[in-house]
Amino acid sequence: MKFKYLFFLLLVACTNKNEDFESVFKYNEHKNIGSLDPAFAKDNADIWAVNQIFNGLVQMDNKLNVKPCIAKKWNLSDDALTYTFTLRNDVLFHKHALFGKDSTRTVIASDFEYSFDRLLDKQIASPGSWVLNKVEKFEAINDTIFQFQLKQPFPAFLGLLTMKYCSVVPKEIVEHYKSDFRSNPIGTGPFKFKRWEENIKLVFRKNNNYFEKDKNGNKLPFLEAVSITFLPDKQSEFLQFAQGNIDYVSGLDASYKDEILTANGNLKESYLKDVNMLRSPYLNTEYLAFFMDSSIPEIQSSLIRKAINYGFDREKMMIYLRNGIGIPANGGFIPKGLPGYSESIGFTYHPEKAKQLIEQFKTESGIQNPEITITTTSNYLSFCEYIQRELQKIGLQVNVDVIPAATLKDAKANGKLDMFRASWVADYPDAENYLSLYYSNNFAPNGPNYTHFKNNVFDEWYQQAFTETNTLQRESLYTKMDSLIMQEAPIVPLFYDEVVRFTRKNIEGLGINPINLLELKYVKKN
Repeated sequence: MKFKYLFFLLLVACTNKNEDFESVFKYNEHKNIGSLDPAFAKDNADIWAVNQIFNGLVQMDNKLNVKPCIAKKWNLSDDALTYTFTLRNDVLFHKHALFGKDSTRTVIASDFEYSFDRLLDKQIASPGSWVLNKVEKFEAINDTIFQFQLKQPFPAFLGLLTMKYCSVVPKEIVEHYKSDFRSNPIGTGPFKFKRWEENIKLVFRKNNNYFEKDKNGNKLPFLEAVSITFLPDKQSEFLQFAQGNIDYVSGLDASYKDEILTANGNLKESYLKDVNMLRSPYLNTEYLAFFMDSSIPEIQSSLIRKAINYGFDREKMMIYLRNGIGIPANGGFIPKGLPGYSESIGFTYHPEKAKQLIEQFKTESGIQNPEITITTTSNYLSFCEYIQRELQKIGLQVNVDVIPAATLKDAKANGKLDMFRASWVADYPDAENYLSLYYSNNFAPNGPNYTHFKNNVFDEWYQQAFTETNTLQRESLYTKMDSLIMQEAPIVPLFYDEVVRFTRKNIEGLGINPINLLELKYVKKN
C-alpha cells in the first residue's frame, strides 16, 4: 500500500510538472462557441477561437494598422480599384492525412480564390458574405499572386480583409468534412485544433510549423496549448479566475465589478499582487436613438432631442454605474480611438440649457407635459433609469419599457420603437462603418440606418469619402459628417466603451486593442 501511495504522488507530481512545462493558457467562454469555421466567425466567442487557428492575407496590429500576414506585400492601382497581393511561399496548412504523404501542403493563391468563392456561396450562407459587396471580381493570377478588382474605390477595404471571415481554408479538407468542418478545422494559424467537447472544453495545441516570428526572430507561438472552458455564468467565471484556475477574464460584469475595482476604476489592493489590468478604448458606441419618422411630436422636435443630450451628467453615470470604465460620450457617434473622432462636437451636461429647450418646446407646440418612452433591455435598465431620474428634473416625463433583446432587435429594425437603446461595435476599423448608420440609402430594415436620419449634405459627403484617397482629408470629412449628425441630434451618445482585460501576473505578452481581438501567439506563461 505504501508503494502504491508513493507511486500515486509521483504520478501527480509528474502530471503537474508536465502541465507547467506545456504552458497552457486557460480562459472561459461564457457565451459558448457555435463554429470553428471562419465563414461563420460572427461573434466574439467564435472570432477569438478562429483567430488562433486561421490566417488571412493581412492582419491588424494593436494600433489598428494593417500588416502583412500570408501576403507579404500588396500594391494598389492608381485608380484605387485593383489590389494585388504577393503571397509568402512558406505558409503550411496544419497536418492532416488527406494532404497525402507529407500530411500538409503550402498555401497558394487558388486557396484564397476557393475561400472567397465559398464566402459568396448561397448554399453555405455565410454571415460574412457582405465583406465582398464592393468587389467586382477576384482571382488567383498564379500560385503567388492574388488580385481583387473593386466596383468603386473603398479606402477601408484592407481593414475588411483583416476580418476572420477572410481566412484561407483548404478545399480538400472542407469538401471532405462539409458542414462538419465547423468541428474539424484545418488552418494555418499559430495553434491547431486538438479536441472539442461542446459546452465542456476546447483544446488547441501549438503549431510547430507556424511561419511568423516575433521582432527578435523567435518562432511563434510561445505557448504549448490553449484550453477553453464553457462556464455560462460570469460570476462563476470570475471565481475561477480569482482562484487561479483560468488565466484571463475579459470585460467588466456587474456581478464582480465592485469586487475587483474601486469606484474610480482601479484595481483593489487585494488584487494588486496577483492580477494585471489592461484598459484601452473599444470601438463601441453605446447610445439612445430616436426614430426620425415617428409621429410623436416630442421625437420629431430637435428641441427635445437636444434637451435630452444636455440633460444628464455622463461622467457621473460612468462612475456610479461602470466604476469609471468607459469614456463619457461628449463627442459624436464616432468613438474615441478611431480617426475622425472629435471630443468637441457633441453635448456636455448643461441642465439650465436643457430646461430652456423644454420650455421653448412647450411654448411652440402647446404641449405642457412633454413625455417620452425609452425602450431597453434588462442589461441596460440601470442606465435608462439614471437618465429617467435626471431628465425628470428638467421637466421631461420619461417612461422606461424593458423588453427582451431579440424583440428589441426586431422592433428597431422595423421602425416600431420611437426611442430605444442601442450600441454599435465596429465591423471594421474605419469611421465609415459608423457613419453608414446615417446614410439615407441604408434605411432599416434593408440597412443599419435605424433612426431613418436623412440629410442631403450628409449623403453627398458620405459618397465623397469613398473617393478621397488622402487619409487626413478623409478623416477631416468624417469629423464634419459626425458634427452634422450631432447638430440634428437623432441620437444621444452615452459612452464609448473600453476593453478591460484581467490577467494573472504570470501572463506576459497579452496585448490589448480597440477591436477586442484575442491574440495569443505572443503570449508567454511563466
